[in-house]
Amino acid sequence: MFSPFQDIDGVGHKYCLELELEDVLDKDRTVSCSAEVLYPLGSTGSAPDVQVSVQGELRSTQEADQEFYNRMRSLEQELVAENIPDSHGNIPPELEPIHLLAWAASGYVIWQNSTENTKFHLAQVKHVKQVKRSDEDLQFDYVVLLHEMVSQVNNFTPKNPFLGCFKIPAV
Repeated sequence: MFSPFQDIDGVGHKYCLELELEDVLDKDRTVSCSAEVLYPLGSTGSAPDVQVSVQGELRSTQEADQEFYNRMRSLEQELVAENIPDSHGNIPPELEPIHLLAWAASGYVIWQNSTENTKFHLAQVKHVKQVKRSDEDLQFDYVVLLHEMVSQVNNFTPKNPFLGCFKIPAV
């Protein structure tokens, strides 16, 4: 929940937040989180400064990560998928880890490009393709659609372009 911002003279606006984080793998599990977010004055070229404190622990993803890694490595052909979620909001269970990876990566892009007047979220993985590699790592090329809630305009141009390609090291 947003509290009114604190105007720090000559520096920017600081917001203090208290919220509950939901475990994406165990929806019944939550932890408390507090954060301070500082948006620098007049700076459209830098990301806000975020300081976070989490009280408690979320479930370890190591087992699910290993299962995903093994499944991806065992595919006879590289994974290719489109429109996650589909037009009805459905995500096939086997593509949920792909969607979660896109969600995590888009969080970085959103943070780097956010201002006090924006509210971006991952709308859809338009296309994802697993990149064939000669080593043990997994790599995926993503095209994601980010939605900006304030203006309802989808003409997002990042300050620091993100091509949607990131590498997951071998587990």
